[in-house]
Amino acid sequence: MLDTTDKHIFSFGRGKADPCVDDLHRLGGKGANLAEMSRIGLPVPPGFTISTDMCLAFFKNGRQMPDDLREDIKAAVAHLETVTKQKLGDLENPLLVSVRSGAQVSMPGMMDTVLNLGLNDETVEALARRTNDPRFAYDTYRRFIQMYATVVIGVPHSLFEERLETARERAGVERDQDLGVEDLQKLITGYLIDIEADMDDPFPQDPYEQLWGAIEAVFASWRNPRALTYRALHAIPDDWGTAVTVQMMVFGNSGMESATGVAFTRDPSTGEKRFFGEYLLNAQGEDIVAGTRTPDPLAPDPNSKRRSMRETLPHSFSQLQQLATMLEEHFGDMQDVEFTIDNGSLWILQTRSGKRTVTAGIRIAVDLAKEKLISKSEAVLRVDPASVDQLIHPMVDPNAPRKRLGSGLPASPGAATGAVVFTADAAVEAAEKGQDIILLRPETSPDDIHGMVAARGIVTSRGGMTSHAAVVARGMGRPCITSVNSLHIDHDAKVARFGKMVVHEGEMVTVDGSAGDVLLGKVPTIQREVSGDFATLLGWADEIRRMKVRANVDKAGDAEIARSFGAEGIGLCRTENMLTSDLAVHLMRRVIMSDSERDRRTILDELLPLQRAALVDLFEHMPGQPVCVRLLDPPLEEFLPRDADKLVSFAKKVKRDVDDVLLRAEELKELNPMLGNRGVRLAICYPEIAEMQTRAIIEAAIEAGQKSGAPVVPEIVVPLVSHFKELRYLRDKLADAAADVTRRHKAKIRYLVGCIVEVPRAAIRADLISGAADFFSFGTNDLTQTTLGISRDDASHFLSKYLQLGLIDHDPFITLDRDGVGEVISQAIEKGRQANPSLLLGVTGEHGGDPKSIRYFEELGIDYVSCSPYRIPVARLAAAQATVRNGG
Repeated sequence: MLDTTDKHIFSFGRGKADPCVDDLHRLGGKGANLAEMSRIGLPVPPGFTISTDMCLAFFKNGRQMPDDLREDIKAAVAHLETVTKQKLGDLENPLLVSVRSGAQVSMPGMMDTVLNLGLNDETVEALARRTNDPRFAYDTYRRFIQMYATVVIGVPHSLFEERLETARERAGVERDQDLGVEDLQKLITGYLIDIEADMDDPFPQDPYEQLWGAIEAVFASWRNPRALTYRALHAIPDDWGTAVTVQMMVFGNSGMESATGVAFTRDPSTGEKRFFGEYLLNAQGEDIVAGTRTPDPLAPDPNSKRRSMRETLPHSFSQLQQLATMLEEHFGDMQDVEFTIDNGSLWILQTRSGKRTVTAGIRIAVDLAKEKLISKSEAVLRVDPASVDQLIHPMVDPNAPRKRLGSGLPASPGAATGAVVFTADAAVEAAEKGQDIILLRPETSPDDIHGMVAARGIVTSRGGMTSHAAVVARGMGRPCITSVNSLHIDHDAKVARFGKMVVHEGEMVTVDGSAGDVLLGKVPTIQREVSGDFATLLGWADEIRRMKVRANVDKAGDAEIARSFGAEGIGLCRTENMLTSDLAVHLMRRVIMSDSERDRRTILDELLPLQRAALVDLFEHMPGQPVCVRLLDPPLEEFLPRDADKLVSFAKKVKRDVDDVLLRAEELKELNPMLGNRGVRLAICYPEIAEMQTRAIIEAAIEAGQKSGAPVVPEIVVPLVSHFKELRYLRDKLADAAADVTRRHKAKIRYLVGCIVEVPRAAIRADLISGAADFFSFGTNDLTQTTLGISRDDASHFLSKYLQLGLIDHDPFITLDRDGVGEVISQAIEKGRQANPSLLLGVTGEHGGDPKSIRYFEELGIDYVSCSPYRIPVARLAAAQATVRNGG
């Protein structure tokens, strides 16, 4: 392959594109796709892309473009002038260009763009002569001044809006497009005066000065606040940088045979295979994205009276549909295509894999596989595992009574209830107080991204299915409704009016993003099921994945949910969570207060049936599956009343002297109980508790097996082990208890004994400990705490600062710390399996449901992960993706 690593500018257009090593990384998604579309002969406006390397160099150079890059850009512009037969700054046939950003992954609206660059007081006249349309030329110049001044120079946007509003009032028109040539010339003069007054410098007239400023502004926008927020939300590395594409302008605002729009090859909300999108006649791309005008549909819509593009521009519609289908087949994915029609000529400005809802993403992946455009493995890789979490949670109950406030376009499905606020800042402030928020706006802009992240749902009065609010909400999984025409927000009165109905700030509403309805109050929801395309995709994932997926559950009801989501057993059952009834707690307190082992055993005999009954109920929901039951873990003091009055009351119940009870409570109190007498230490000090629990486990397995005909395989796991002798001593005790049960019941049952690896010493001495263990269960929550020396409960006070400063890449309690905790696990696996090749390995911490961590566990050869019931589908899909990416 040609080495292009020293090259930083790559031209494209007219059926050709410069070769580039690693297109996506160096050219960004936009640049790479423009180059590819040029190669396959699509009508792409010619231009060139400045590589992402130069963005990083820009920041290293003190936010200035390297000098040698300017010469390379001049050469690229000269080539573009030759191709287009136009010239930048020419007074006869001026070249106008757009300057756009483009990172490796789509970041819609997060970075800056400048259109119509190259216009000045002289070239605007040349454009008017060339097009024979002075109104178009001056409107284009007006747009350029406004965009350039806002994006590059930093002039407040409000300054231009005020001038524009005054111009419309003076002309007696309501729309910008109704302003005449003289109106626009006066407006431009006012703009230029205001800019010089605001900035103490005149607006730049030199096209190259304009170009340098625009390129540097686009580079700088890589680190603007909204882009930083978006990257943090979507875990996009900061060191990728953005490419910059400079491209010949084509004009959708040059008359009634011109238009601009966005087309999807499939419906981004539902995944249905239908040509979908919106367009605006006589408009530029900024108009449709900003949502300031309500666009029209590409294809006829029976629910809309608006005139479709197929009816208005039938030839261009047919050509667009054909090219869009070609792009989907070429790239093997649903495409989001930006286009412009310039006086009847169709131009493709961009194509990319379209943002879609989770439901649509699953349907599209399954359909593309069924259509043989991609493989089943590729279909599984197409869906973000973290996003499927949205499909498992409740939706608005279709049978629930509802009071509709207003309706709009169902831009992003799902349901959310919250208190209404009207600004992004208010959404953040309320969310930080723990409130669920619905953000109501006329339309959203990239500057609202922080409020959209904080909100549970988003409603706008303007915009379409492809406006900023819709695209960003779909990417974040937020329900969103756009174009609610009846919505009017009164910021002064702090109310939203839906026609005649009024909602005050802070009042509760429900967003039904699937139906496009805004509902008054909190509307009941129902639980979704894994079915249809979702079930098909998960079935393919199950065929592919190597790792098993279990659930962390303590109750039969949760086990039932886990099985419905595809759990293959239970990876962690916390027995203390089964002992929560008043009787069970009372008996445990009596055990704690007992003066002798003999008394404790007598009381434990009363507690055993309660423990066994809970286990039987649990085991019956997991017939034939492994169920890992953890012996009592928390310190005994947690079972005692927290205050003195309750201790006194307990003393009276058990007819004990109050001073004795208070003394016993004081004896059990520890300064750091989480590192005190708990787990295996508790079982060694009070082996009778562990023996009772073992008997309950074995008896429950026998009883449940007799009822279901498919016995579970109980796995007894000992927490907090750090020494081989601890586990060996306790295992012998458990074996004796289990043997006694099977002898008395004349039954045979297979069971395993293992330990939770949650302290570094257990990992370091895994070679010895594995001699007494049938399996290791990695408790990554505590292992992260003990390895890093961080309390999970207190970490938020400083980890957020670490993340903000880039000292760590992620919260180690959400995504496993591979270099630290991961290395500890890796050593434990290597040593453990060297000594015991048949050692079973599982992960039961919260990381067992995190897709990034699951990929690492696949690399380590972990046998199963275990997570909460609602994370089971996430883990199934993530495990399959990990298998594929690991070469399986």
